[in-house]
Formats: sequence, C-alpha cells, structure tokens
Amino acid sequence: MWLQVFFLCFSCLTLSTVSQTQDQASFHRSRDHAGRCQYTFSVASPEESSCPGGNMKPEIDGVMSRLTLLEALVSRLIAGQDGGMDTGVGADGGEAFSQVTRERNQLQQDKERLNRQVQEQQRRLEALSQEAESLRQKPCRQMHTSGHENRPASDPAYDTGNGAYQEMKAEVTEVPASHLIPDGSSTFTGCGELRSVGEPVMHRKADSITGKYGVWLQDPEPQGDVYTNKTVWRIDAVGKDVRQLFAYEDMDQFSKGFPMKVLVLPEPVESTGATMYRGSLYYQRRRSRTLIRYDLASEKLASRLDLPHAGFHGQYPYSWGGYTDIDLAADEKGLWAIYSTSKAKGAIVISQLDPESLEVKKSWETNIRKNTVANSFMVCGRLYTVASYTAPNTTINYVFNTATNEGRAVAVPFKNKYRYNSMVDYNHAQRKLHAWDNFHMVTYDIRLMRSNQDSS
Repeated sequence: MWLQVFFLCFSCLTLSTVSQTQDQASFHRSRDHAGRCQYTFSVASPEESSCPGGNMKPEIDGVMSRLTLLEALVSRLIAGQDGGMDTGVGADGGEAFSQVTRERNQLQQDKERLNRQVQEQQRRLEALSQEAESLRQKPCRQMHTSGHENRPASDPAYDTGNGAYQEMKAEVTEVPASHLIPDGSSTFTGCGELRSVGEPVMHRKADSITGKYGVWLQDPEPQGDVYTNKTVWRIDAVGKDVRQLFAYEDMDQFSKGFPMKVLVLPEPVESTGATMYRGSLYYQRRRSRTLIRYDLASEKLASRLDLPHAGFHGQYPYSWGGYTDIDLAADEKGLWAIYSTSKAKGAIVISQLDPESLEVKKSWETNIRKNTVANSFMVCGRLYTVASYTAPNTTINYVFNTATNEGRAVAVPFKNKYRYNSMVDYNHAQRKLHAWDNFHMVTYDIRLMRSNQDSS
C-alpha cells in the first residue's frame, strides 16, 4: 500500500513539473545569414544566475542520488509492510487470545464451584426433609408425673423452677384427648378446626388451553332424582363468554372425559368462584357484582341479586388474578360469599347468604387483605386462606371464625403439586377439598380437630 502511494505521488510530481515547464518555455525557428536553419529554445527565469550552465553532470548526479535514495526508501517501506506490521498484529492477537482463554477457564471454574454449592444445598435440604419426616413419625417421649406437673423424663430444661418454663406453661391450652380425631378415623362427622390437609390426588387433566383454570365440583346436598352426590360438574373458565356446564355421571366417567350432558348457562360466568349447593349452581355474572342461582333440575335461572358494594372484575382479586373478586362457598353452616369492598379497603369480607334469595344474612370483616392470599375456602363457618398458588409446599396461613368474630395466623401445610392453583372449594359431605391446579383437577382429604365450642 505504501509503495502504491509513493508511485502515485511521484507521478503527480513529474506531471506537475512537465506542465509547469511547458507553460514557461518557448521554441523559435529562423534562418541565419548563411541560409542555415537555426532553432532556439528559451526558458523564462527571473534571475540570470538560475540559468543552467553547459555542464549538466552535477544535475544528473543529483537526480541519480535522489533516485537511489527513493529506491532505498521504497525497499524499506516494502520490508516494513511485509514483516514488521504483520508481526505487530500477530503479537496483539496472540495476547488477546491468551486473555480470552484465561477468562474462559476462570468462568468454567466458577461454574463448577457453583454447581458443587447447589448440590451441597440440595443434599442438606434432603437431609432436613428426612429428619422432619422422621420426627413427625416418632411417638412423643414418655412423660412422668411429678406433683401436679407433667414433664419429659430426664429433661433438666423443664425444671419447674425455670421462669421461662412457667411462662410457657401458662400459655398452653389443655385439649382433652377425646376432642382430637384419631389418625385414619372416618367416624367423626361434626364440625371442628382444620388440623391437616392430605396429599393432592389427581382425577383428570384438561386437554386444551381452555382448561388452564376452571371449576369442578360435586353437590354435597343434591336435590331430586336427576342428579346425585356422585355427579361431577365442570366449567372451563378460560374465555370471554363462558357458559358451558359439563355434567358427568360419576368420577369414573369424569376421569375418562365422557360427559353425559352439557348445559348452557343463561349468563356468562366470571372466573373460578362458583360453587354447588342443594341442587343449584351459584356463580358471579361476568363483569358485574351480580350473583346467580341456576337450578340444575329445571335448567333455569332461579334467582339473581347484586352483592352490595362488592368489588368486581379485578378490583379485589386473589393474588393470582383471574378476576377472582367474588368467591362463593358452601359448608356445614350454609352458603357464603368471600369478597371485599371499598369500605373494607381490600380486606376480606365474609357474608352468609340465603340459598334461595341470595340476600345477605350477616357479614364479617377480617384483617387480612384479599390480594395477599392465593385462595380461600369455608369449613364449619371458618374461613381459611392459602398463602401461595405457585409454591409447591405452601401453607394455609390464616383462619377466621365467624362464631367468635376472631382471626389468627396458622400454618397448616398445603401442596400445589402442579404450581398454579386457581380454585379451592370444600365439599362437606366428602370432607374433601376440590382444586384446579394448572390443568389438573385434584382433591385433598382433610382432618378436623374438635373444640369445646364446636362440640356444644
């Protein structure tokens, strides 16, 4: 490249010199007195001393020396282009490659170190889970009686002279053994407080995108001979105009996906808050606070009424969204609406409804915000809330007793096996929770614990 630039400059210089010479020189032809032709070549010069003499050798020598110098310069430029420049670029490239290699090796070491840490944490978590499971299965240590106090045998930490023990003992409420439901017992049919929730059992998986979330139920107190407590009802709640109610003869036909009938509801359904009770489907009309009772036997709208001041269509939903502003539920005590109002400022309001007219009989305001919980359900007149709809191992974290008008935090383990639980409803005849978890329709067995209040 340097050679080409040099020759280009040299050519331009030569052409410029010739051009200037042509502009300043003149040529004359004439005859002398002897009749011979005489040719004269003249060059303009401001000074006489600038005119060249007769001897041209010094100028030729100067030109030759300059040409020799230019040839040497060209040779050096060519040598620099072919050798020195390429060598410099190669050295820089080698250094950059070495640096990238070192960084790659360092990243690989960091990745291996993080993988080892993750594996170690997983081993610790598994060990802790196994330890917790073994502790749950262990029987309580033997107690012996000393005076009027029960304490573990050979445990000095529970010395009666210890002030901390005295304070703890004062906070313990004694529960008679007869008021606890034995494990595996199915004879207790009365009301009580939730003690535990079993593992989810999957009955069916939806086969299309409309089954992402929805409602599936069985009537705990069916009316008439058309449908029984074995009949399974299902609504796919994904869509703008949800009206189809699928009826299945029993759980077996439901699991196989063979409905015996499809009913068309008179008004579209809003979200997953519907419930089934005494031969009727209760649900919220889309984009409104209107409650609807649909009679299953006559397949007609039996009653409708606005729920006073209730938020709707995204004002006070559960944490997962889905326009779950109004959630209807049924339990041993009757029909309920779980919602919120502007007066309650987003806190959950519970109202007991008349099953025929849908009028509010009584209301309670809790101190837990509706959008902080994933879902809720009613059991024996108590409201229970689920902490998360995506965490695989979450808890039922709050209970409100309408009989005492009191609420408190609890921690009953609850599992979202499929990581997106959008509907939880209680069936008091079966003592089960029905849930819709990310296309999967599941049930949970529950156990209750009696209290003096519930047994009275």
